[in-house]
Amino acid sequence: MTQNGDFQADFPVSAQELSDIMRCRREEAKDFIQQKYGGVLELCKKLRTSPNEGLPGTPEDIAKRQNVYGANVIPPKPAKSFLRLVWEALQDVTLIILEVAAIVSLILSLIPFSHEDDEHANRPEETNVEWIESVAIIVSVIVVVFVTAFNDYSKERQFRGLQSKIDTEHNFATIRNGETIQVPVSDLLVGDICQVKYGDHLPADGLIIQSSDLKLDESSLTGESDHIKKSADTDPTLLSGTNVMEGNAKMVIIAVGLNSQTGIIFKLLGAAKESKKDKKAVPVANLPTDNIALGKMKGDRAAVEVADAVPVPAPEEEEEGDGADRSVLQMKLTKLTIQIGKAGSIIAALTVLILITKFCVKTYGGSDPQPWRNSDLQRFVKFIITGVTVLVVAVPEGLPLAVTLSLAYSVKKMMLDNNLVRHLDACETMGNATAICSDKTGTLTTNRMTTVQTYIAGVHYKTVPKHTDMPERVISIISQGLALNSGYTSRIMASDKPGELPKQVGNKTECALLGFVNAIGLSYEKIREDNPEEHLHKVYTFNSARKSMSTVIRLRDGSGFRVHTKGASEWVMKSCDFIVGPNAEVLRFTEADEASLIRDVVEPMAHDGLRTIGSAYKDMIFEGKGKPGPNDQIITVEPNWADEDFCLGKMTMLGVFGIEDPVREEVPDAIRRCQKAGITVRMVTGDNINTARSIATKCGIIKPGDKMLIMEGKDFNTRVRDDQGIVRQALVDKIWPKLRVLARSSPQDKYVLVKGIIDSTVGTNREVVAVTGDGTNDGPALKKADVGFAMGITGTDVAKEASDIILTDDNFTSIVKACMWGRNVYDSIAKFLQFQLTVNVVAIIIAFVGACVIDDTPLRAVQMLWVNLLMDTLASLALATEPPTEDLLTRKPYGRTKPLISRTMMKNIIGQSIYQLTVIFVILFRGAQIFDIDDGASPGLVGRPNTHFTIVFNTFVLMTLFNEINARKIHGERNVFKGILRNWIFVAILVGTFISQILLVEFGGHVFQTSGLSIELWLYCLLFGVGTLVWQQLVATIPSRKIPKVLRWGKEVPEPQSKLLWMRNLTRVQQQLQVVNAFKVPRPVGETPTVVRDAEITDQVAESQPFLKGSAVEAVA
Repeated sequence: MTQNGDFQADFPVSAQELSDIMRCRREEAKDFIQQKYGGVLELCKKLRTSPNEGLPGTPEDIAKRQNVYGANVIPPKPAKSFLRLVWEALQDVTLIILEVAAIVSLILSLIPFSHEDDEHANRPEETNVEWIESVAIIVSVIVVVFVTAFNDYSKERQFRGLQSKIDTEHNFATIRNGETIQVPVSDLLVGDICQVKYGDHLPADGLIIQSSDLKLDESSLTGESDHIKKSADTDPTLLSGTNVMEGNAKMVIIAVGLNSQTGIIFKLLGAAKESKKDKKAVPVANLPTDNIALGKMKGDRAAVEVADAVPVPAPEEEEEGDGADRSVLQMKLTKLTIQIGKAGSIIAALTVLILITKFCVKTYGGSDPQPWRNSDLQRFVKFIITGVTVLVVAVPEGLPLAVTLSLAYSVKKMMLDNNLVRHLDACETMGNATAICSDKTGTLTTNRMTTVQTYIAGVHYKTVPKHTDMPERVISIISQGLALNSGYTSRIMASDKPGELPKQVGNKTECALLGFVNAIGLSYEKIREDNPEEHLHKVYTFNSARKSMSTVIRLRDGSGFRVHTKGASEWVMKSCDFIVGPNAEVLRFTEADEASLIRDVVEPMAHDGLRTIGSAYKDMIFEGKGKPGPNDQIITVEPNWADEDFCLGKMTMLGVFGIEDPVREEVPDAIRRCQKAGITVRMVTGDNINTARSIATKCGIIKPGDKMLIMEGKDFNTRVRDDQGIVRQALVDKIWPKLRVLARSSPQDKYVLVKGIIDSTVGTNREVVAVTGDGTNDGPALKKADVGFAMGITGTDVAKEASDIILTDDNFTSIVKACMWGRNVYDSIAKFLQFQLTVNVVAIIIAFVGACVIDDTPLRAVQMLWVNLLMDTLASLALATEPPTEDLLTRKPYGRTKPLISRTMMKNIIGQSIYQLTVIFVILFRGAQIFDIDDGASPGLVGRPNTHFTIVFNTFVLMTLFNEINARKIHGERNVFKGILRNWIFVAILVGTFISQILLVEFGGHVFQTSGLSIELWLYCLLFGVGTLVWQQLVATIPSRKIPKVLRWGKEVPEPQSKLLWMRNLTRVQQQLQVVNAFKVPRPVGETPTVVRDAEITDQVAESQPFLKGSAVEAVA
């Protein structure tokens, strides 16, 4: 028997049998489990697991289970090999043309032609070197290809590493060896006992052991939009990839990885694609071990990863308008690339046309026409090479590299600033943010909550009392309610370091209330020991609708039930008919009493910046049992716990707790920096309006006398809807510009506000909105926002999945850092554009004028390739790695419609181009006389290395090199050296490029068409190069407002279908985007995936999984 067979003997239930269970639905699943296995608990025994103790977690047991049932991972598409990337880089049309032309030229140069009557026939040595330029071009193209492939290879590895980091940080609460621990989803095993709670995303298939008020969103798998109630008695199956919307449960995992329902769909989709392509399916066992945790395969991520796991469809199969998801910057760059490409193509074509025309007229026309010679073919090929080279130089080759490097560099650095970027385009979008809608708790505040004031039995305690100071029965009920009516995962633990405050684990509000129980001299842990979690009769988990949590326990004497409730004080009061007054006397609680309690207790606490939590209870006594009090409810049978109005009504108010959550020390300064940077900060919170006002004032969001709006969610909801209850943009536009605080808000209110701001056309610039969120219901707002920030500590899995960036420290200052990095990305790309376009303009005009005037280009093809490859590639690296500075937050955001190339940048481009062209043309047409050297355009030197054209080339490179320093500043700053030493990469590249240029000029010879220069000529070249720095000071004196607005570039956003696939740079941009899109985490659950469309796939999935018929999987088709 095989080893796997030995392991199988330890487990009487096979992976296939377990997978079959998940095909059943609702009552059918319960009956199937009962009939075949004797129930879920008996199945646990067969899986060698304990519902209370979980798995032992020993290495031997883990290895056995993974061998029999598999690991909880989906094998991804193998990474492209380096040679594959080289082959893809070779597909560039312009490179192919250049390579073919160079090869033809090489062949022609090696063929001995007759030179009779050739004006160059007296230069026999030239035929020995003509091939060198062709070989140099071929080598240069090869270098371009390998550099491109290496860059793509490095990026792909980096993005896979980023995705792996995101995946491995997803943990799940699992019981092992009797303790609840956080286990990475990729390490989950069949037989694991997991605790499922509100906001979780299920990473594997499982069965419910016990549950409380559990509701799931299964739309990602089944297409059912309604939340599905789950319980061990009605529908025990929990599907991987679904979201917990309410309640909690304990489940046993029965299928992981490729055996889970999500994994089965992956296998079916992969098989369908392979058969469609008539290719042999790749066995799962042969796929790489660089796996993706199944817990991250959700919603349309499944479609994205499936697309990666199977052959890529032909372009015509892909969805139209694939640019719809590009960021504002990417779309502006695409538009700019198209414009530059068209201009470059026209000039390249004109250059070739002029060179050929002049040659034909001069050779075959005039008074002494020459007959056709075979060697003339070589001249025509060289003209074509020149034209293609002009096109190569014209298009900003380094632009996509600059974008990728800047994003990759920023993402890596942002991780150190507690920003885990999930969608790369969010990085630069954040730089354009004009508004931030932030939560309060944990983001603006420390999220270390402490109960500092209480109102109990008619007494308002400004400090925490002792339990002996309060009526015994009242404090007994209160402490029982606070200890039991909270998540048992919330607890207070001793600090690791002596002298530090105890650690708060779990929900911080609950920790504050548990801390109160301990502070008054009692022990919440002792109360919990007497009432284990499994003994709780019913739990109504917190949700945004009821804004409270309730727990039902049986009374010890068996006379009935006790219901404990805690939540937002105003909401708890509304459910109360009684209140415990002085001396523990139970009094009626009228609307007047409620108003008085709010006025005298709740509002003063709120004005002190405290969050107010109300606590209430109710005893439900069976008729004829016990001694019911005036506030007890008499029942004859056990209530229908689904009737919340009955079960959670007619409560008795016990007290109000004032919880302090101090404002983070660094937040007021961070908000001042945001406001200085032109970013409006709004606070959206569930706290009452007085607490919100107090915190907003402390943070600096509102200031006395600024007449900004502070509004409750209910009032906001009323004012933005018309008589039919429909939200109207015109009504939202009347509110949001002055709104700074939205209190007592629901997730729906947050979504309406965010959507209203984004869709608004009030003002000159459209708003770019960033939003923070932590709850499951914050998903829509996070999804709608331009940039969604999820809380890494307190955020639910659903919120994190809907977000673009995860704040690993839940701190507002990290958002400010993200804004600074985003602006730095935008500026880095703008800096490179300013530098690159200056190079392009000068190089193209030199080549074009040379072709028109001297029948040759002073910059040889191989020299222009040197400029295009090394200068562009190195410059993109140098300028893309500029670290951010605080100066970035002293200007207004760019917004959606600001041109990519501003008037200041255009002024610098035109100014530097004028200087460089003037210098080049003076050297070109008068250099021979000025420097007393032979004219490079003379018949004897055409096509040969000479001092004249070497000076032209060297001066051009050195002016470009020094202009790289000017390009560091794009907002009109005069000190272009400021901060240069902070970027050692820039300095190293500058020095390295200069040394390379010296070697190339002095030793390039026939390969680079250069001739060594004397010290005096080198000093002249250096003088012209340094002159760009001096000239820049003159350019900076010209007011940018004098530059016509028509010269701004990159303002228009192109239509998604605008493509120019044959253009070199756009092809590169698209390749960069493919790399990014292949590894970025997708949109949250709820969006229909559109990557896979084959009807055959849908049929196979639906046939294998009947319950998926008519579901979101069919929507894939």
